[in-house]
Amino acid sequence: MQILVAAVRTINALNRIVGLTLAWLSLAVVLVCFTVVVLRYSLHVSFVWMQDLYVWLSGAMFTGVAGFAMLRDDHVRVDILYRPWSIRGKAIADLVGVLFFLLPFVIVVASFGWTYIARSWRLYEGSANFGGMPGLFILKSFILVFCVLVGLQGLSWVCRSILVLAGREEMLPEKLRYRREEAVT
Repeated sequence: MQILVAAVRTINALNRIVGLTLAWLSLAVVLVCFTVVVLRYSLHVSFVWMQDLYVWLSGAMFTGVAGFAMLRDDHVRVDILYRPWSIRGKAIADLVGVLFFLLPFVIVVASFGWTYIARSWRLYEGSANFGGMPGLFILKSFILVFCVLVGLQGLSWVCRSILVLAGREEMLPEKLRYRREEAVT
């Protein structure tokens, strides 16, 4: 059981570090976008590479922080049934959801994405726009970053669910435990 706890803590720490680091890209997106707007409307100057840059930064940020969003339970979920369930019911739902839906999805995206990304690296693919940024292959690699981080976070949920179902939830730190919520009437 200690191995499961260590796995949960390690995966969560990795997603927290990556998420908090890549979240700073949102500031870069705002600054680059602001600069593009000011240059275009004040100085009547436009750089295609700058327009590519803020779109690419957004793509890297959103794919890179997906595991962090999952860690924080910030993703979209229909909580009509899930929220009032018991801790045990939530653990079963998460275990089934990860094993039968999340992990197969991540595997399919990674397997199809691998060929797509490998081709992009082979060609050193750049922007399709004239005057755009080089290095599109780096951005496309974030598809695999997404798969790895979300897949790992799913495995963290599996470990957490197993601990709960084994009656060992107390081994998890408080912040990693399921929230106890009352049914909404």
